[in-house]
Amino acid sequence: MVGRNVLFFLFLTMISILPGTRIDHIHYGKGKVIAVDELIYTADFGKLGIIELSLRKASEDITILNNEPSKEFDMEELEAMLIRILNEYSDLQKPIELGNKWQGGTLVLKPSSDTLKSKEVPIETFFHKIVMVRDRLRVLEQNINSHPKLNDEDKINMQQYITRIYGSLTTFNVLFQDEEDHFVGDKKGE
Repeated sequence: MVGRNVLFFLFLTMISILPGTRIDHIHYGKGKVIAVDELIYTADFGKLGIIELSLRKASEDITILNNEPSKEFDMEELEAMLIRILNEYSDLQKPIELGNKWQGGTLVLKPSSDTLKSKEVPIETFFHKIVMVRDRLRVLEQNINSHPKLNDEDKINMQQYITRIYGSLTTFNVLFQDEEDHFVGDKKGE
């Protein structure tokens, strides 16, 4: 009998939470349900991202703000969602160019011992990985700056670490064709 009650509860929960339903979650704040599956629902909480949550706890964790699935998009909401998705998940950006003198080159890692084999890596591959590190640091900066639970002092402290990381990576600026793409560390030491 308990099993039937649980299934009935899940069934009721599923039909009361539909894609498009606006909710207020006790931990994540206001959001919009974008999908409902058997045991989970997925909601978009704006800057916090898209989060999968348990339907079992839905009645305890959320307040339904609007149970009418909206058929129209609010243009500001759509624009903010697209910007967030493009920033977080796409490689759409101005192409970062490898310096001409390095194109077609090879990075050779040679151990001090002659008994060990050297490792050769195409510079394009190495450069691509450096650019990916830079891009991920930029996303981390954005996430820190927009994090709702960090106070200003915490944000500044984390930003200082990121600035030091950029400073450590300035060695690789020689690979970039355009100076505007260079890593920039703490300018106090200059």
